[in-house]
Amino acid sequence: MSLYEEIGGEASIDAALDKFYPKILGDPRVSFLFEGIDMTRLRTHARAFLTMAFGGPNHYEGRDLRAAHTRARGQGLNEPAFEVFMGHFRSTLQELGVPQPKITEIVSIAEGGRNDVLNR
Repeated sequence: MSLYEEIGGEASIDAALDKFYPKILGDPRVSFLFEGIDMTRLRTHARAFLTMAFGGPNHYEGRDLRAAHTRARGQGLNEPAFEVFMGHFRSTLQELGVPQPKITEIVSIAEGGRNDVLNR
């Protein structure tokens, strides 16, 4: 069984995004990175990307992580901002009642994209 299935599939990813995006959009340390962004489009890409990353059906047709974050890096996306995102991501998973071993697994997958997101 894939991690995607273990955590509840599409409904769980939607629930996580429903909690995660308001957190980052309400956080002045990172919210400026989303000014002028079509959040509906971004959410669609994020949903498809997370589904693929967690072993679900691969319907992601967006750019790779490095290319997708070029604009944000130019606006100030850096290591401290990445940590803010990861903190909100972890707290979202905890609020949804995801067991700690699964949170560790999920965060490890997300951390795997750090170098691409930050263009290192």
